[in-house]
Amino acid sequence: MNQQIQYISPDQLHFDFRNPRIAEFLPTPNTPEKEIIKILWNVMGVEEIALSIKASGFFTNEPLIAISENGKNIVLEGNRRLAAIKCILDPTIADFIGINKNTLNISQDARDTLDQIPVIFVSDRKDAWKFIGFKHINGPAKWGSYAKAQYISQIKNEFDIPLEEIASQIGDTHKTVQKLYQGLQVIEQAENLGVFNRTDIQANRLYFSHLYTGLTYEGFKDYIGITGIPEDQSNPVPEDKKEELGELLTWIYGSKKQDTPAAVQSQNPDIRRLEAVLKNREAIHALRDGVPLYQAYEISQPKEETFEQSLLEAKRALQKAHSYQTEGFDGEDESLMKHAASIAKLAEELYDLMEKKYISLKETGKKKRLFDED
Repeated sequence: MNQQIQYISPDQLHFDFRNPRIAEFLPTPNTPEKEIIKILWNVMGVEEIALSIKASGFFTNEPLIAISENGKNIVLEGNRRLAAIKCILDPTIADFIGINKNTLNISQDARDTLDQIPVIFVSDRKDAWKFIGFKHINGPAKWGSYAKAQYISQIKNEFDIPLEEIASQIGDTHKTVQKLYQGLQVIEQAENLGVFNRTDIQANRLYFSHLYTGLTYEGFKDYIGITGIPEDQSNPVPEDKKEELGELLTWIYGSKKQDTPAAVQSQNPDIRRLEAVLKNREAIHALRDGVPLYQAYEISQPKEETFEQSLLEAKRALQKAHSYQTEGFDGEDESLMKHAASIAKLAEELYDLMEKKYISLKETGKKKRLFDED
């Protein structure tokens, strides 16, 4: 990569709408610059960079990396820094984003450092991938899993570089590159098949780590038929698993069009719960019928474990209520007394049933032993 530094005015530099970090928000070449800055500010921590520039000026020891493309200077590396600079130089952007302009007021000395900023121009995107890949995939400034997957996909598909070489160049020894790539291929195949749409999900962003993590578990891979499929294969899901693929992604991300909330609300513990459901036919049918994930998960578990867990949870809840009764119960709320009475009745009935079964089995055991002795 050419290391010659040029000093360029910020207004001559443009954001890369293909930047993996903002790709999950589906920008296009026509997305207004202010919209991209708003995304970077709200989600990517641009404020901390702006405050650093306000305090100390722009550090010139780490140039931006750019490419001349379609008559524009496109910044491949340094979009957050460029966003911070443009926010400081143009007060109307602060109004658009909805931030206090005063937070961006800087001294004239600090502002002078922004007139011309250092940029290294590369001949093409391929020329920069090794540096950017190491820094953001396995290096000191890591991207999120979706941004990593987007970048890996670009490198492999556009530059025809094998995943093994990408992993070697960035120092990945845990097959992270391969797993990220496969996860993105699953999403893209689902979109091509018409069973999923990234713009249709319930959340305001795609939490790719849910899928990426899930695909490290056998339950997920078996459900959509990718167990044993090479991780560098495009369209990894077999044709006869099309419906299951759509179901899985809808359970993970929900669907606005179908008015279906995501079954997965948090990666931990919901991804593990979903894997257990995917291994149990009865639990799968329950989830299809709209049963909440936690209930479908209970169906998938051995009844003995569910019973024991329920008892332990009830005990912990009662212990917590007991610890708060001195200050939490004033002695006058009759409805709370009724709740406590109902709980006591349920507990007594449950104990009676358990005791009868326990005694019955114990007596049966004695009879068997006596019979065996004869």
